[in-house]
Amino acid sequence: MNVSSPTGVPDDAYWQRPDPDSAEPVPPPAKPEPGHDYPGPPRTARPSPNWRPPTIAHPPPPRSLPAQDQDALDNAEGSARTVTYGVGLVAGAIALILLCLLCARMIF
Repeated sequence: MNVSSPTGVPDDAYWQRPDPDSAEPVPPPAKPEPGHDYPGPPRTARPSPNWRPPTIAHPPPPRSLPAQDQDALDNAEGSARTVTYGVGLVAGAIALILLCLLCARMIF
């Protein structure tokens, strides 16, 4: 593996601190000089009117969805809600019993 400093300076000279007796670097000017302003990126040429590839295949129109039985959906949602509430009540009752047992054990 060949690792060298980017400036080509041998050894560790690249990584050493600068000499404190040397002159400090000149800071860059705060404002660019007149006439040296960046004009911006060049403008792009307009694409030709026929730049898109030709469309060959036309997909068929989408099919219609089957009709939904709203009454059956409402009944299914109601039974699902009943099951969900039932499971929640059972879990809450078990948690309450465990909490009472834990508190009774700590007190007694």
